[in-house]
Amino acid sequence: MIASILLSILFNAQADSTRPGLLIMAHGGSAHWNQTVLEAVAPLRKDRPTVVAFGMADPHTLQLALDSLAAQGVQRVVVVRLFIDGASFQHQTEYLLGLRPDPPARFLLHHHGGHGAHGTPAPLRHNLSIILSEHGLMDAPEVGPILADRALALSQDPSRESVLLLAHGTEDEVLNARWIVAMERHAQLIRALGFYTVRVETLREDWPALRAEAERRIRAFVEAENQAGRTVLVVPFRIAGFGPYRQVLEGLTYRAEEIGLLPHPALTHWIAREWERLSRKAGWLADGSPTAIAP
Repeated sequence: MIASILLSILFNAQADSTRPGLLIMAHGGSAHWNQTVLEAVAPLRKDRPTVVAFGMADPHTLQLALDSLAAQGVQRVVVVRLFIDGASFQHQTEYLLGLRPDPPARFLLHHHGGHGAHGTPAPLRHNLSIILSEHGLMDAPEVGPILADRALALSQDPSRESVLLLAHGTEDEVLNARWIVAMERHAQLIRALGFYTVRVETLREDWPALRAEAERRIRAFVEAENQAGRTVLVVPFRIAGFGPYRQVLEGLTYRAEEIGLLPHPALTHWIAREWERLSRKAGWLADGSPTAIAP
């Protein structure tokens, strides 16, 4: 559910409005979830006009974000989508921003209370030049070290512990396999820390039949590790929070901090790096120009 704060404006009066603005799209959730995102974004506001639009490519929050940047004198906007999968809402976002003429076949609108009616709104109103990020966090090199940090923070004796890396997943088998491949790649850093084993799983949360099978596998893994005398460390492969995993793992023995990729300074760095990369790709930053990427 999208919290009451649908759009957060993070703008420092000292920021240079002639530089490309930054619009960060994030899923949106509880007030705590949203605040976690805002804290990650806050260090970026000093050197660029910055807004956050919560919602899954929500026309209302995106329009507010564009209007805010335009009111600050911004003419060029880098849109960084803070999603695990770069394919998430990509077509819908491109259509809304006027980057492609055809709307997606299935257009889901999200209103203040969560999921709303289906329909196809008109593209958003703006006179801005926009470039959109194409990659999700599953492709970001910063993610592996964050996950390794999470596992280490939970660990007491790696040789007697196993790690369960758990993600949302998708309905489509091909796309879900892409999640698994990305998770396995990031898991290599965790495996190098000496844990007994590292297991990656997607819960496929929104599809009951697929979820039931995933829950069976996940619970069987944790139970087997417990019976072998090993402690399972659960590391969520999510932007923030623990999702429904506490319910899925109810009655089992495991250890978890129940936090996702945020908070972590490396994710702030990823956003700044995407802003710079896309600004240079669009020709909006000259070679050698300072970028003030956040640490």
